[in-house]
Amino acid sequence: MDHGIHIADCGDSAVVVKATGGGAWRVVHALADAIEAVRLHGVHGVVPTYDSLLVEFDCSATDHDTVHRALRGAAGRLAESPAPAPSPRRFTVPVVYGGEYGPDLPVVAEQLGLTEREVVDLHTARDLMVRCLGAPVGAPMMDGPAFPKPVPRLASPRTSVPPGSIAVAGRQAVICPMRSPGGWPLLGRTPLRVLDLDSEPLTPYRPGDIFRFVSITPEEWSDHDGAMLAAEAVARG
Repeated sequence: MDHGIHIADCGDSAVVVKATGGGAWRVVHALADAIEAVRLHGVHGVVPTYDSLLVEFDCSATDHDTVHRALRGAAGRLAESPAPAPSPRRFTVPVVYGGEYGPDLPVVAEQLGLTEREVVDLHTARDLMVRCLGAPVGAPMMDGPAFPKPVPRLASPRTSVPPGSIAVAGRQAVICPMRSPGGWPLLGRTPLRVLDLDSEPLTPYRPGDIFRFVSITPEEWSDHDGAMLAAEAVARG
């Protein structure tokens, strides 16, 4: 253990860091930023999640011991002088819920013992923080709504989920950035684009940013259709 983290080998070309304690999420993301900043030779992938960090490297260019030393050094520097977290941005996401846009809304409502309206009300009731970027291509994995219990994944995943689909599973929420297979129940869909393959970075959001979903009618879809998701600054609390 080192500053609340445990570092271990993961196969022949990766190291995994597991953080403990209430600040685990911030620790692994600060470590990810620190490792990316030093541009360690041979490292080609740094993937932070909720409480762990995967560092992938070319085993012909570096080794586990070198990556371990870099991670311990970064952890020590952060313990002495914590890096300030970037200011979060707020993203407002219009969503058409139910019907062809959210075919699983009735099933989720039944599973939760709620009406469809109550599910939508809870999904739009509070800000949801992006915790990490997942598959495919930077999907924003965020805190879930305050549902009374976890939402089961689909028994049979779909082979094709439309881009912009708004999904939930367990205690998490996500927006599907591009057409792909998926096993999360779909509550609705946004007309906004959340991914631009010609931009750098590919997505306008990052971990720590805040999403707020807003219900719109199908008639309002065209008011937002094709627009790129954009953010506004959020004051730090």
